Amino acid sequence: RVQLMESGGGSVQAGGSLRLACIVSEVTGKKNFCMGWFRQAPGAERKGIAAIDNGDHSWHADAVKGRFKLLQDSDKKTLHLQMTNLKPEDTGIYYCVRRPSRTCTRGATWYNTWGQGTQVTVSS
Repeated sequence: RVQLMESGGGSVQAGGSLRLACIVSEVTGKKNFCMGWFRQAPGAERKGIAAIDNGDHSWHADAVKGRFKLLQDSDKKTLHLQMTNLKPEDTGIYYCVRRPSRTCTRGATWYNTWGQGTQVTVSS
């Protein structure tokens, strides 16, 4: 069973930076898959941030374009989310997600593997 583990969350001041990491427990063969990040603010639904497929094609939510960037290690076992110029609205629990597929969607229910989440808090 594939498992995901997030790390790198913390508390920062507005304008600061954080680098999150998602480690995949196992990667076998060269099957196509999508990996990405969602976040959930208190009392809100989970929203997609960004995702990348095996061919390194990616999408980013409009709210984070120009500030967040996906960085995938060559072995495909680690996916980083580099976050810069953080804003209070970025506060929430960040989840790593995954699903075998040739393409990646933006729907939370579509992804079938989720990490336990890492907290990101941005103060003004």
